[in-house]
Amino acid sequence: MIAKQQIEERFTTLFHTNPAHIVRSPGRINIIGEHTDYNEGFVLPTAIDKAIYVAVSKREDNLIELYAEDFQASFEVALDAIQPVEQGWPNYILGVVNQLVERRLPVGGFNLYVNGDVPLGAGLSSSAALECATGFALNVLFDLQIERMELAKIGQLAEHTFAGVNCGIMDQFASVMSKANHVIKLDCRDLSFDYKPLELGEYAILLLNTNVKHSLASSAYNDRRASCEKGVAIVKEHHPQVNSLRDVSVEMLDEFVKPVDQDMYIKCRFVVQENERLNAACNALEAGDLETLGQEMFKAHMGLSQEYEVSCDELDFLVEYVKQFPEVLGARMMGGGFGGCTINLVKTSFVDLLIERITPVYKNKFELDLTAINVVPSDGTSLM
Repeated sequence: MIAKQQIEERFTTLFHTNPAHIVRSPGRINIIGEHTDYNEGFVLPTAIDKAIYVAVSKREDNLIELYAEDFQASFEVALDAIQPVEQGWPNYILGVVNQLVERRLPVGGFNLYVNGDVPLGAGLSSSAALECATGFALNVLFDLQIERMELAKIGQLAEHTFAGVNCGIMDQFASVMSKANHVIKLDCRDLSFDYKPLELGEYAILLLNTNVKHSLASSAYNDRRASCEKGVAIVKEHHPQVNSLRDVSVEMLDEFVKPVDQDMYIKCRFVVQENERLNAACNALEAGDLETLGQEMFKAHMGLSQEYEVSCDELDFLVEYVKQFPEVLGARMMGGGFGGCTINLVKTSFVDLLIERITPVYKNKFELDLTAINVVPSDGTSLM
């Protein structure tokens, strides 16, 4: 956590005025439910205790002045001259401002400082956290009266239009809407949701970052998405009410897709079964049954690796390695795939020993450093 006083002092040094507001918006994890979002399925995210911090103050002119601590970089633009820029990081902020301007909301010039402790490149959605922190801060600064759900949508649209990433809503939604000690069962079809208890007791959530990102990720994502859409189109010929894999059963896939294309069948079946695993995980959480939750996580990884084929050697190794320890209830790759983190449900008293054991073995096998990240399920975006 970054101290409020530290942010205030830095802001004052940079902008020669005090910040009016400081907002904290967290990164997120997803317990289970991967590649279900673009198939109108369910996801099960929650915010974590690592966040992006944004401090803001109004200006007398129509300039936007930004400073990013991580990059030791500043950026300035007039409010009426906003457009995507080469620099990268300002786009997540400018995209949000652009959404507010397009809605004809009364936004003026402002200073904005950003800092954070969400590990970058670990798949914990630092970009969504930045969008949500920016939206929340400007909402308060200019008294725009925007609801939380709308702030999540604004963040998503900012990413589509200015960062050029056609992401789902899960990351922004989790950042803004999370509650401590709960996960959100989010329906990606209509954005209805409910909170499920996440009582970890003597267990903790540990992320193990492979520190790799294989170049396959974006092309494979497009291929998988296309397979799912084609599978739906085949079933729809026989069942006109079907609009996505959410409406499809394994029996329908057996009957209509399997005879046409075996690989497409396997990809579609994974998504249908991943939704079933998520529902089983929610039932386990409501019953306080962490063992069953862990088993569903292991099954999900098997599906992601063997069926949906979005894992990699490094991720598979980490999941296989922890299976030997009874203190680890479950593990799986988290995120789009081909790198990033595994999420592990580990007995708290065993966490340090597990890190101590697995780190040198991983280094020896892949000549890569393994980064362990302890996370605690936390509240969503808030004023500090």
